[in-house]
Amino acid sequence: MRGWMIGLVAGLTALVSACATRPPAAGADTLDAIARDYVALTLEIGEREPGYVDAYYGPAEWQAAAKAAPRTVPELMGGAGSLIARLGSIDPGGLSPELKQRRAYLLAHASAAAARLTMLSGEKMSFADEAEALFGVRPELKPLSDYDAVLARIDALVPGPGALLDRVTAFRQAFVIPKDRLEPVMHAAIAECRARTMRHIALPANESFTLALVGDKPWSGYNYFQGGAASKIEINADFPIYTERAIDLGCHEGYPGHHVYNALLEQTFVREKGWVEMSVYPLFSPMSLIAEGSANYGIDLAFPGDEAQAFERDVLMPMAGLAPADVAKKAEILGLMRQLARAEYTIADDYLAGRVGREETIARLSKYSLTPMDKAAQRLRFIDAYRSYVINYGLGRDMVQAWVERQGPDHWATMQRLLASQTLPVDLGPR
Repeated sequence: MRGWMIGLVAGLTALVSACATRPPAAGADTLDAIARDYVALTLEIGEREPGYVDAYYGPAEWQAAAKAAPRTVPELMGGAGSLIARLGSIDPGGLSPELKQRRAYLLAHASAAAARLTMLSGEKMSFADEAEALFGVRPELKPLSDYDAVLARIDALVPGPGALLDRVTAFRQAFVIPKDRLEPVMHAAIAECRARTMRHIALPANESFTLALVGDKPWSGYNYFQGGAASKIEINADFPIYTERAIDLGCHEGYPGHHVYNALLEQTFVREKGWVEMSVYPLFSPMSLIAEGSANYGIDLAFPGDEAQAFERDVLMPMAGLAPADVAKKAEILGLMRQLARAEYTIADDYLAGRVGREETIARLSKYSLTPMDKAAQRLRFIDAYRSYVINYGLGRDMVQAWVERQGPDHWATMQRLLASQTLPVDLGPR
C-alpha cells in the first residue's frame, strides 16, 4: 500500500469516530443500505464541488436533501471512511459473484470519494498518485523525448518549409467543417454512429438525445445524461472541427459511447435491479476510466479498418461542402498523433507539480499534440479543471481495447457486457 493511501486510511479511521456520519439502516447492514448512503455522500460532495456529480437520475428528494443540508468536507470524509469500514465488515465469502463485484465496486468508489475529499481539504498528491487514487490506474510518465521519434515520422509525411505544426495545420485545413454546416454534419455523423451501434446493441426503446453547439468550454464535447435514457450532447464550436472529429464525437459522446453506457447502466441496474448506486455518476471515480476508455474504443469498434475514411470522404465531406482531399494520408497522420497522446500525462505532471510554468506548458502541449497555441491553451484549461482525469482517454481506451479483444472474437457482445456492468479498471488487467 502506497504511503498516501496509508495516510488516507489512517485519517479516515480517525474521522469516522470524530465526525457525525449517517447511520446505516435499521437491522443488519446490507449492500443496499450502504448504496443508499453512498448516493447521499456523492450528492453532498457535489454540493461542495460543482461538477463532481456528472449525472444523477435517482429520487429527486435525495438530491433536495443534499442541497438543503450538505455536510462539511471533514464530515464527508468521516462519511466516506464509514462506508469503507462498513463494506470491509461484509464478508465477501458469503456473497454471490455478482454481489462480490457490487461490494468491490462500492468499495472502489467510496475510496475514490475519500481521496477526492482529501484533495478538497487541501492535501496535494503527485499526478500518478492522484490518478491511481481517483481512477484506479497508475499511469506511466515517460520523458517527452520518447515522443520525438513520432514527431519525426509525422514530419516526413508533410515535408516542406516552415514549422511542423504549421504544415500539419495547413494540410488539415481541407477537412475543417464550415460553421454554417456543422450542425447537419454532426447530426449525420451521430446518426451513422447510432445505426452501426444498434446493429449490435439493443438499446431502451425510449432512448434519445438532443444536440447543441456551445462555446467557451474547456472541452470539445460533453454528454449530459438526463435519465430516462435521454442525453444532451454539447459540442464546443469555438475551434475548428474536422470531418473525422465529427465521427469521433458522434461515437464518443453518443453511440456506442457515453449515451449508450449511461442508458445501459440505468436500464440494467437502476430499473431492473434497483441498485441505487448506479443512479449517480461521480466524475472523479473509477467509473470514468471505463466511460472514457469505452467511448474512445467505441470509435474504432463502430468504424473498423478504413470505414471511417470512406464515410468521411463519401458522406461528410460533400455534406460539408469540402473538396476531395487525401483522407488516407490524414488518417495515417492521425494514427501517429494518437501515439503522442500520453505525452500529455508528463506535461500535466510537470505543470501541476509547479515544475513548469503556464506559457511553457502551452508550448509543450502545442508541440506534442500538433495543435495551435490557442487550442493548446484551451487544453490547459481542461487540465486546470480536471487534472489527472486526462489519463482516462488514451490509457482507458488501450485498457478497454485489450480487455475486449482478449475475451474472444465477438467484440460487440463483449462491449455490451462491459457497458452494462460494474466492471472496474482493475478488472481490465490480464488474469
